[in-house]
Amino acid sequence: MGATTKLASVAIIAVCQVAALALWFSASAVVPALVREYGLSGFAQAALTSGVQAGFVVGCIVSAVLGLPDRVDPRRLFAACALAGAIANAFLLVVEPTSAVVPVLRFVTGIAMAGVYPVGMKLAATWAKGDMGLMVGILVGALTLGSALPHLFNALGGVNWRIPVAISSITALVAAVLIGLAGLGPNRAPSPPFDPRAVLNAWRDVPLRLANLGYLGHMWELYAMWAWIGVFLVASFSLSMPPASASLAAKLTAFATVAAGGIGSVAAGLLADRLGRTTITIAAMAISGTCAATIGFLFGGSPAAVVAVCIVWGASIVADSAQFSASVAELSDKARVGTMLTVQTALGFTLTLITIQSVPYLVEAVGWRYAFMPLAIGPALGVWAMARLRAHPRATALAGGRR
Repeated sequence: MGATTKLASVAIIAVCQVAALALWFSASAVVPALVREYGLSGFAQAALTSGVQAGFVVGCIVSAVLGLPDRVDPRRLFAACALAGAIANAFLLVVEPTSAVVPVLRFVTGIAMAGVYPVGMKLAATWAKGDMGLMVGILVGALTLGSALPHLFNALGGVNWRIPVAISSITALVAAVLIGLAGLGPNRAPSPPFDPRAVLNAWRDVPLRLANLGYLGHMWELYAMWAWIGVFLVASFSLSMPPASASLAAKLTAFATVAAGGIGSVAAGLLADRLGRTTITIAAMAISGTCAATIGFLFGGSPAAVVAVCIVWGASIVADSAQFSASVAELSDKARVGTMLTVQTALGFTLTLITIQSVPYLVEAVGWRYAFMPLAIGPALGVWAMARLRAHPRATALAGGRR
């Protein structure tokens, strides 16, 4: 039987989310060790991460079309996917890291994660009562801290790649068991009938479309920044610090930059429930977009200034993330919340596959001084979309009428 209290259930959901998504985080942690031990090619390195991203997108699309998050008990779906991901990840320990099977296993892991991340948000949303932003903000904040850990591992000298792979499979198995202890909140609607066309509501419904456009603007910037900020910092600090110091400082700053998003996410959740979803998302994107447009001008300059802007960027770039999910949950048909959250994440992560790959070409073409500037396009679009949503009559459904 699931936990009957809100606090206990949300705590279990948050712990299980981080424990299961360790399967995703572990890829970033093991890449440096695999390069040292096996001399992985650039393509093989990218496949470890992009394979999960691609699998996640495919899994989200299939899940949304079938309406699984709303037609199946979300705890059972979460448990089954966490188990499948743990098994696929564990097979990495018995195949050669240079094998063509590795990207396939990472792809399967990504498919499994589609039944964890958006489904966990849907579970948390069933408990929301005037605090939807905080509920989802806690989950995103916890996951952001999990995303930051690989940078800390690498700063401390890296780890034997087998250890995080094994641990992540174990934690995912624990999550598969533990999620059954979480209760379903009072906001859960009855299971809707099967309707594959329901996914189109994410675009046909104007308020949902605007919320999703805001989310796409956010995702345009987020993962490209996360993927390349460490490389930017090494290059910048190498021009103003001794090489050995530059490497360590860059890794620690990258950890702090990503981890700051965890604090920003929870703080924004608290504020959004009081001041409004569009208010907080517009402010966060204005700040993060400004950082993206200007941080290049600090390249090679004062390390203290670079660190300061990175921390502000890291906190603001994630602060709005949960609020887009909260907005979709509040604007959707209650029987389709899980499906709409899954569609939203599928769209966002598809976009990241493009922007992550574009940064190296921009660095080659214009250098680090201007390479991050195009990322500011996303927040600019997001600000426009959320301003339009703010003016829409149905925006009164957001944050108890606080828009």
